[in-house]
Amino acid sequence: MPAAPTPNLNDDLAQRVVSHAANAEWSPSPLPGVDRRMLDRVGGEVARATSLVRYQPGSSFARHVHGGGEEILVLEGVFSDEQGNYPAGSYLRNPPGSSHAPFSREGCVLFVKLWQFAAQDVEPVRIDTRTELWRQGLVPGLSVMPLHEHDGVSTALVRWAPDTRFKAHTHPGGEEILVLQGLFRDDAGDYPELSWLRSPRRSQHAPFTAQRARSFMSRSATWGLSF
Repeated sequence: MPAAPTPNLNDDLAQRVVSHAANAEWSPSPLPGVDRRMLDRVGGEVARATSLVRYQPGSSFARHVHGGGEEILVLEGVFSDEQGNYPAGSYLRNPPGSSHAPFSREGCVLFVKLWQFAAQDVEPVRIDTRTELWRQGLVPGLSVMPLHEHDGVSTALVRWAPDTRFKAHTHPGGEEILVLQGLFRDDAGDYPELSWLRSPRRSQHAPFTAQRARSFMSRSATWGLSF
């Protein structure tokens, strides 16, 4: 049997966290063929959690209810459930109270957030980011693809051209970043592909790139197109 997950991992939201998920070990879940790299967690198998999840080809999950909601970005392969097939680049939100029986015929890797929905955030979301339009950000070289916003919490893809710099700024409600491609940088360090960063409320940084980068970002203060 797989070991029980660590009940509390990076659970202090007042602390800055950097995890290089590409170097982390995969841990088996209770279901054969489904593995996890845990990034933050509060609780056991039913938990507020942020993870990378890997489905081996032919793996499936029994039908289950998302008591606290589920947010997914498909990173590799094709993720499926009874409602459809979601290739890499798909962004999904399954609100609290929804249910499904997911599977993957060819295998896939997902970025998954559980139990992090507001109770009133009840609209399901399905976005194919391969075909959505990018919008100009606040500085040259920066493009933004808004994905979701509710009650001051906004989520987007952000694309950085080489040698793009953004001014030093404060995150009143905090910020979370998953680096999808390239090398993301700020005044505190360098973050290669699959680095996960979570910065607390009122934190500051001055991000930039020396090469092209793409990131998945969420922040808990309404920003519109303020990247």
